[in-house]
Amino acid sequence: MKFEVQITIALKEGMLDPEARAIQHALNNLGFATEGLKTANVYCITVNAPTADEARTRATEMCERLLANPVIHDYCIEVAQ
Repeated sequence: MKFEVQITIALKEGMLDPEARAIQHALNNLGFATEGLKTANVYCITVNAPTADEARTRATEMCERLLANPVIHDYCIEVAQ
């Protein structure tokens, strides 16, 4: 069965995010005042697995082995059929 998995990876709270800081500065210069800004990477992956739980397990392994650095990143996994 095919499952659509969306993985969002962002820096943990307190980690420096220079890209977000630059974007926030540019937005402020354009007249868009912002209270805060964070960047994140979103990966949309089609996983062939017998169940949604297995698809989530595989996505978690992808994050832990390649996509995220657990020291500096948090990740969120959403699974849909």
